[in-house]
Amino acid sequence: MKKKSFPRGIHPPDLKSTASKTTEIIEPKEGSILIYPMVQHIGAPCKPTVSVGDRVKVGQVVGDSEGFVSAPIHATVSGKVVKIEETLVPKGVMCLAVFVENDSQFAEYTQVQPNVDYNNLSKEEILSLIRMGGVVGLGGAGFPAHVKLSSPDNKPIDTVLANAAECEPYLTTDHRVMLEETEDILTGLEIVLSLFPEARGIIAVEDNKEDAIVRFKEANSNGRISVVPLVTKYPQGGEKLLIRTCAGREVPSGGLPMDVGCIVHNVDTLVAINRAVVKGQPLMRKVVTVTGGATKNPGNYQIRLGMTIKDLLEAIGGTTSEPYKVVVGGPMMGAAQSTLEVPLIKVSSGVILMTEEEATRPHEQNCFRCGMCVDHCPLGLMPLDLSAYGQRNNIESFKKYNGMDCTSCACCSYVCPAHRQVAGEIIKMKEEILASKK
Repeated sequence: MKKKSFPRGIHPPDLKSTASKTTEIIEPKEGSILIYPMVQHIGAPCKPTVSVGDRVKVGQVVGDSEGFVSAPIHATVSGKVVKIEETLVPKGVMCLAVFVENDSQFAEYTQVQPNVDYNNLSKEEILSLIRMGGVVGLGGAGFPAHVKLSSPDNKPIDTVLANAAECEPYLTTDHRVMLEETEDILTGLEIVLSLFPEARGIIAVEDNKEDAIVRFKEANSNGRISVVPLVTKYPQGGEKLLIRTCAGREVPSGGLPMDVGCIVHNVDTLVAINRAVVKGQPLMRKVVTVTGGATKNPGNYQIRLGMTIKDLLEAIGGTTSEPYKVVVGGPMMGAAQSTLEVPLIKVSSGVILMTEEEATRPHEQNCFRCGMCVDHCPLGLMPLDLSAYGQRNNIESFKKYNGMDCTSCACCSYVCPAHRQVAGEIIKMKEEILASKK
């Protein structure tokens, strides 16, 4: 089968450590204080459902919202709520959080019952279980899964894509999940397909994960599901690009995948859907890649959500040297951290501990309009102009030339010979526009 791809994009070195790719997922010891920020998804923030002094159990809801576009947050340890106050989250903003002192007893709270035969459930019951399980997109966006699956009748879904690209350099978390939780991914995809009887399922995997492609083909016996190898390229995992590559459809400007009959879920999200529906387990864990030149023991670690970066590093043996820069997420779209006392949340995919050599960028120069950012933008935008509109706060022109369609992939900054932070200005403008709408 010919491997599929999309126009433009870039080919950065993957920097995917052999140690993290080939070593099985490890569960480190959790910290003494777990922090649960009330903002871990796109949509309405949650409000604490517990008070200081309350005792909570594993799987108990500690934050929820009445908003439809939202998802509850669950305790991942048992213990006592010691405070509720503002905390810093990996994106660099402050939000309210519940702090739980871990009693290491792991007393369980039963909220969602297992449903091994999910075929006996209605669509509404399945969606309710997914919401109750707090499942959001684990590829980075954090969009509540039950909302994405609630497409209106006038937008029929005929294609469900399992995003197994994992195109960000350094990160190998999805790769290990694909190898170790293959059946759970397939079951999660089958649950989603049960909601859309006319839809086909596609598992889209980049060709630098040949072992995962083989594993999926061996394990899959569902005629509605096919495995599609993709050319390794960044940002192959962007949902609009994945739809263009695998379904040959263009999501309209300002539109959503459901506008062209598609739904895209990250493979780890499908695992979470399976756990919520079949096993009755809410989203309480996340596999995180810890890597980079200053990492002592690179690998993929299944953490309890709410664990701080500091506690995680202490649990896995620390660092080889003082990191020059710490990034949560991938190097292209992740966020640099000012402190290690930051909790890892639902959308945290990696912790990259960079040396000075890895992190230092050349001095920024003036743009000389070479057009390389235009040549490589996967969406065919004009990054140099959009960046200039952002600098001048020219909202009208920014919107006119589709600046809101930018997916923040940072290809433009990567290829810029003047080493300009092109993407940074665009992202800043987008955030300001969205904030003004709210």
